[in-house]
Amino acid sequence: MKRNSCKHLRFSSGSSLLLLFMIAMSACSSLYYNAMEQVGVHKRDIMVERVKSARDAQEAAKTQFRDALEQFRSVVAVSGGDIEKQYTRLDGVLRKTENSANNIHQRIAAIEDVSRALFREWRREIAQYRNKNYKAISREKYKKTQGEYKELISAMKKAEARLEPALRPLRDQVLFLKHNLNARAIAGLAAELDNIESQVQRLIMEMEAAIERADHFVSDLATGQ
Repeated sequence: MKRNSCKHLRFSSGSSLLLLFMIAMSACSSLYYNAMEQVGVHKRDIMVERVKSARDAQEAAKTQFRDALEQFRSVVAVSGGDIEKQYTRLDGVLRKTENSANNIHQRIAAIEDVSRALFREWRREIAQYRNKNYKAISREKYKKTQGEYKELISAMKKAEARLEPALRPLRDQVLFLKHNLNARAIAGLAAELDNIESQVQRLIMEMEAAIERADHFVSDLATGQ
């Protein structure tokens, strides 16, 4: 009976720690946003900068994934040579590509964090209006901005969802080459090249749509339209 109680306590303790961690992270964000407000930088401004940053990260990732594709093509095209050196080169390209993907994950998470704070504050401020006309105008603007934000984050999430499918065949090929440093392994890369190219092209297409949506969102939010 005591053992069951201990198990329950350990589970509850772990859950409590997770909850406390989430609360602490939320508190840190709130402190940061409040501090920025004190120096005249509002959540709307932070939102604009974070969307720009995510857009730029996607532009950089497009270039990196294209470069990775070209590097894989070049290895397939070369017959003979130092295969271990080719593996080392592709492994380095893969690491850079994974870093680009991780950067996108972080940028999108940062946008989602500030968006929650921004829209929560906006709802509170709408409720404070006593002038019905001002309240209606603010509520309409809130709905429009929230709708545009949902379109933006949906586009970014679609592109984000294509990162792993594009990375997976690259990882497989680098790992296969690591354990098979011979010409047959290079031939195996050639057989998978079409799949790699297809995944990268689909990713780039989604990224371009997300970048276009980000530019539109930034333009509207920055000008207050």
